[in-house]
Amino acid sequence: MEIVKTALRSLLGNRTRSILTMLGIIIGVGAVITMVAIGRGAAQQVDSFVSGFGANLLILMPAPPNSTGARGAAGSGNSITLSDCDAIAQESFSIARVAPEVNASAQVIYGNSNWNTSILGSTPDILPARTWEMQSGECFTEADVKSAAKVCILGQTVAKELFGYSDPIDSVIRIKSVPFRVIGTTKPKGANSWGQDQDDVIIVPVTTALRRLVRMGGGRVDSVRRVNIQAKDRNSLTSAQSEMTAILRQRHKLTEGVPNDFDIRNLTQAMENAAQTANVMSMLLGAVASISLLVGGIGIMNIMLVSVSERTREIGIRMAVGARPANVRVQFLTEAVVLSLLGGAIGITGGIAVSKAVTEIFSWATVISMQSIIIAVGFSAIVGVFFGFWPAWKASNLDPIDALRTD
Repeated sequence: MEIVKTALRSLLGNRTRSILTMLGIIIGVGAVITMVAIGRGAAQQVDSFVSGFGANLLILMPAPPNSTGARGAAGSGNSITLSDCDAIAQESFSIARVAPEVNASAQVIYGNSNWNTSILGSTPDILPARTWEMQSGECFTEADVKSAAKVCILGQTVAKELFGYSDPIDSVIRIKSVPFRVIGTTKPKGANSWGQDQDDVIIVPVTTALRRLVRMGGGRVDSVRRVNIQAKDRNSLTSAQSEMTAILRQRHKLTEGVPNDFDIRNLTQAMENAAQTANVMSMLLGAVASISLLVGGIGIMNIMLVSVSERTREIGIRMAVGARPANVRVQFLTEAVVLSLLGGAIGITGGIAVSKAVTEIFSWATVISMQSIIIAVGFSAIVGVFFGFWPAWKASNLDPIDALRTD
């Protein structure tokens, strides 16, 4: 403690120089915390995007039609049917769930309330495939899908807009003038990564949607625009994709050399790659910011060397009254470490403040982790020891007599 007190007195005696010396460490630590927070925020957004779609998910869509050389939009074809979905579910060994999907938007009416929302036609498997959970009531069944029952499940946003705080279960709403009985509500999921409200939706049996709410076109009443395929686990994604391709090519009578009339997208793998890229970017940003810590360390070494030159007579007096070289080394090393730690503490405060400011001003997600704070402070202490060692060693090797003669 006495050594630390002496170091603090020495640093306070030269406040301006000490502050300028700490500036590099302050900027370095603050930059490391801010850059890592931005990188982790980006990774968290990707994770949220993946969880919003579901785990181990493959997306099956019909290939776009090609008319007079002009191709249509993705998923605009009509080559995938409900019977294809049933065949995939029954014949594939690597697939856990198959949830066909058709979408529309409609004005929904209940009493004096109305709301324009998204209509999602699917099967009961859509809930676990897309990580939806029931808040109240129950999900429709496979029997409801086969009979095209007029039942529906409300997202929380729709339930609130139509019913306020009342219980909507067993109420009858009108979707495009068709009466539907509310049998359940989902737990809130919030907005996805691009800001779409995932609770602003009504889920109905896919057959009901196709027959009463959605006009698919193309002369087919059982074609779907998208199918959510959930593999049994992540290791089964490749085999699930191969099995699905073989089943569909056989059902669609596609001979060798004829291209697929469908597209399969491995959404989970793409999102995992994006998450991995975000993590790598976080580490790279932290590494780049760490360069300023090295610059700050060089500044500490230069200032400490100047300090040794200015305090040569003081060092000679210390040695003359019994101080050993090791005591002098410890004294100057302590001053360097105290400079680094003080700069690190200020840098932590600045890094947290800047991270929050980035979130407020630019609406970027930032995640401040204790790990990045510990690493930044530990690195600043190492910088202090590393760059303070040479000046401390130089001070301890001074000849006492020559030091006393110095003006």
